[in-house]
This record gives sequence, C-alpha cells and structure tokens, in this order.
Amino acid sequence: MCGIAGYVAQDAERAVRAMLGALARRGPDSEGLENWPGATLGHRRLAILDLSEAGHQPMLSEDGQTGIVFNGCIYNFLELRAELEKRGRRFRSQCDTEVLLRGYQEWGIDALAARLHGMYAFGIWDHARRTLTLARDRLGVKPLVYCARGGEIGFASTIAALRAAGFGGEIDPAAVMEYLEFGYVTDARAIYTGISKLPPATILEWRGGQVTERQYWQLPETDERSSVSFEEAVEETERLLVESVRLRLISDVPIGVLLSGGIDSALVCWAMRELNANITSFTVRAPDDPSDESADAAQTARALGIAHETVDMPDRHFSLDELVDAYSEPFSCASAQAMLWVSQAVKRRATVLLTGDGGDDVFLGYPAFRNAWLTQRLARRLPDAAPAVWRKIRGIFPESGPGRQLRSYLDYATGGLGAYTKAHDGLPYYESRAMPGERLAGRGLAQREIPESLESARRLLYDVFEYHRRMHFLSEFMPKVDGGAMYYAIEARAPFLDHKMWEFAAALPPGVRLHGDRLKAVLREIARRRVGPEVAFRKKQGFTVPVESWLADRWSGLLDELQGDTALERDGWIRSGSLSGPLREAARKRWVPGQLWRLLVLEHWLVKNSLQPSAVSHRLG
Repeated sequence: MCGIAGYVAQDAERAVRAMLGALARRGPDSEGLENWPGATLGHRRLAILDLSEAGHQPMLSEDGQTGIVFNGCIYNFLELRAELEKRGRRFRSQCDTEVLLRGYQEWGIDALAARLHGMYAFGIWDHARRTLTLARDRLGVKPLVYCARGGEIGFASTIAALRAAGFGGEIDPAAVMEYLEFGYVTDARAIYTGISKLPPATILEWRGGQVTERQYWQLPETDERSSVSFEEAVEETERLLVESVRLRLISDVPIGVLLSGGIDSALVCWAMRELNANITSFTVRAPDDPSDESADAAQTARALGIAHETVDMPDRHFSLDELVDAYSEPFSCASAQAMLWVSQAVKRRATVLLTGDGGDDVFLGYPAFRNAWLTQRLARRLPDAAPAVWRKIRGIFPESGPGRQLRSYLDYATGGLGAYTKAHDGLPYYESRAMPGERLAGRGLAQREIPESLESARRLLYDVFEYHRRMHFLSEFMPKVDGGAMYYAIEARAPFLDHKMWEFAAALPPGVRLHGDRLKAVLREIARRRVGPEVAFRKKQGFTVPVESWLADRWSGLLDELQGDTALERDGWIRSGSLSGPLREAARKRWVPGQLWRLLVLEHWLVKNSLQPSAVSHRLG
C-alpha cells in the first residue's frame, strides 16, 4: 500500500518530487524515484510484504528499460510467481511488486491483468516501447488519477498530488453540482478540469502523446433462470468468504480488523478466528447517541472470543482539517470521519486493517434494493399504457403523509431509474431556497436527466444496482476507506470486495439474494449459523458519525465558518446572503441537515485549497 506518481515529459523530475511530497502520508517508510529520458516514476512506500530494500520502488527490470510503481496488494502473487519461475523468470525479492514486473515482461499487460487477484493501481514505463501503462483493479478499490494534455501525461494516487505538481485547471462547476447533490464528486469526473479518474477494470496506454483505454473485466449479469438453491448459495458464499479472508491475511506486519455491530464485519472476524489468525478488533463509539454501535460490537467480540478495543469520538475539540486533508476533493461522507479516527487508533497496533465493506452491495443489503425488486415485479405486470394513465391521475395522490410512499412506488413502477434518481433530495434543498450562485446558474445534472421508462421499471433492480455501484459504491464508499486509512498509513483490506465473490453473487437470482424478502439473506444466514441470531437479525445502523445532531450541539461552533464573508459566496457558488435562513432554521430545529454539512465541508475545502498554491508552477498545455 503506497503512493505512486509519474510524468512522461522532458525534465519531469521536479514535478514528480512535488507529487511525492503530497503523497508522504500514504507511504512513510521510504521514497523512490527513477528517471529515463522523457519520463520519471516516483513512489512512497508503506512496507507490507518483504520489508527489506528488495521491495523498494520504483522497481526496475534487469536492463533498466522497464520500471513499475505499484499501490495495493496482489493476493495470489505466490501462485503467479511459481508460474513465472517455471517459465524461467528469476526473482530478487519476496514481494508482489516484482511479480507484476516479471508478469508484464512475460505475458504483456492484458494477460497479466486477467490473472491478477487483488486490489491494485500501478504504472509501468516501458522505455523501449516509449509506452506508459496504467491499470486499476476490477472493483476500483485503489485510486488512480491522471492528466493528459499537450502530448504529455502525469498520474498519481491522488488529485492532491497532481495539483501539487501543477496539473489540472479550474474548479469544475459540474463537479460542484455533483458534490451538492451527493456529498462527493463521482468517479466520472474530478473537482478540477483536466484531471480524470481511471475507471475500474481499465488499462490505459499512453504512446506518442495518444491515450487509449480498454476494459479488461465485466461483472456478470444476474441469471434469473439459475437453478442455484438458497442453501447452495449459502455454502458457496461461506467457502468464498473464508478463502477471501485467508488470502488477505498475507502480511509481514501486524493485522487488525474493523468491527461494527453489523453482519459483515462480524463474519470477517469469524472467518479470521476460523483461520486461527491473531485478532484484535476495533470500533468507534459515539457516546449517548442512537447511532452508537460500540456495545453491539463489543458483544459480538465476546461471542467470538476475540480481543476488542473501542475508540471514542472527539467530544468538543474538533476540526475539519483532517477530513479535508485526507480527501483530495470535498467529501462529506459522515462515516469518513469515523474511518479516520479508527485508523489513527489502529496504527498504534497494526498496519493492515480488514473491514466488512462490500457485503451490502452485491449481496443486496440496502432497503433500496428490496424496494426496487418489489417495484420491478409490479412493473412487469403493468400494461404498456400504464405510464400514460399514471401521469393523468398522479395529481390526486398527496405529496406528503401516508400517500406519499404509494405515490413514489407508482412513480418508480412506471418511470424506472429516471424516477428513482429524481427522488434524491440533494440539489432540491438548495434550489428551493434559491441558494445556488452565478457559477451554478442554469446548470443541470446528468443524474437527474435520465429518461423515465416502463422498460427501466421492469428491470429496476438491475438498473438501481448498477447506478449504486457506479455512484455510491465507487465514488463514496471506496474513497472513504482508502482516504481515511491511508491518511494514517493503514492498508485496508475488504474480503467482501473479492472479485470472485462478486462474480458468484452477482449471478445469483434476486430471489436467492433476497430469500424470504430479507436483505442480504445469504450473509444473514451465515451469520445466524456461525455467529448467532442476535447478530444476524440486528437492525442495521451503519458505521457513521451523527453530524446532523452533533452540529446542533457539541460541534455547533463549526457552523461559525458559514457566517459572515464566506468563500462559497465570494466565489459565486452560493448566492450572497442565502446561508442565513437555513442556519437560523437549523438552530431553531436543533438539527442540521446534511445539505448544510456539505456546504460546511465545501467551505473549509475551498479556504484550505486557496491557501495552498501548487508547488510547481509549470502546467501542462
């Protein structure tokens, strides 16, 4: 787990050194840099496998013509190494980085990517071919960003690193619109113009100033005609889980595990115990708040017989600096702060942290998935004329109260994903209060312009899942874990983000994954058998921080940043004077809506970034 950077240009070393400075927290153990005529690679190392100098990066081929910088972990590297040794490849280290280098030399990038089992982002400079190759793992666990302009290309693990070297243009208003809607910038764009995020399961090649991208993997489609029974799904998932955890226990440094009160992290802890791993679990406590899961987590730890530590959230002395520093873009995910606190605590005891992330996604653990499935089943029974009839009578249904839910249900059953995405209450909060400033005036949002159709309604679960995967999973959940853990130089590994497990689960019919109309029924049944019914049927809370209530109480002083002369208003993102009304409303209700929390984080981000000019004045283009 590390920070990587590179620049294909003449005299690139200065820019790459600036990027490495911005990546220091991701890799505190060592720094490396290699130059070729017209190209430079840089690396900040967090040593996990082969702690010796043999694992140092950038790692070079014997003739020095090929170099690699790598962030992540290849869980099947020993298997690949054995295959390469049979082909006559010799190794100098005991780490997975060298397997990537030798594998590229032996098989080429496409055959190598097809063999990889892990989380990864890497860059390879092949000087003989004058080619830069970038690759990102199948699910997008590890980040990789780049800027290609003027026949040159720079890349790094973070946008902040690229900015430190002068890459990218102005703040993108379309990205700000996304942030106000969701609380994050999606993976499809970046907060700055000119910077791109490499999509998951994608290989990028730069050669002669030209960039090409190709996808090397796709998640299988659901097979509704599958004959796999619920019992067979439970047994195979349990096997895959134990194997996934086993692979993620490979390490030359201590390992911990993140434990909430829910099913997924409890199953990871159970599998670790089954594998006789030395476990200490960690959780975050929010004292006197309904969202606090620490007591449930401690109970689970006792049931499993594992050591457990609780991390207390700060009470009143709290700053947004850490949250803004850890994430290159404005990022208001409430559980990100909890991830930072627990990572800081874990670092004293471990350098690798296993998490339960991913179980709610492909195994359908969110209520929206079950609702979409029920709606889909209704839509398949409706005649083709249903949308036109519904548009005529929709007005008689109330917009609030008990009838609102039925109204929404019929919206989705006739309009599909287009209706589903319009129900999100992000931008409407600001627009109803006339808050957007001149830089956002007249701008639309692609996610709110998806056409409504009965065809989409009839496959709504699939459309909602793909939308969730592209948006919340890839753009919020993955950055949350990577950014929070790497800020304290922790390698986070998620067994439920194993691509083989996703391939199996994605193909299961909804009736198996939602067996008995229960969310993530397969994982729930494993938890019932292996951990206990109290964990299996415990109400889902989520690993989060109660910002809405705490901003009205113990953190109320933070809202002072939205008083007076704000960067939001000066820069034209929010209309001058429009903040006072929502702030008074929040104070009266003693409840701060998530939309104001987003503005607070954005304000802090704008101020901090305006005070940190690029370390390198040169810009591409």
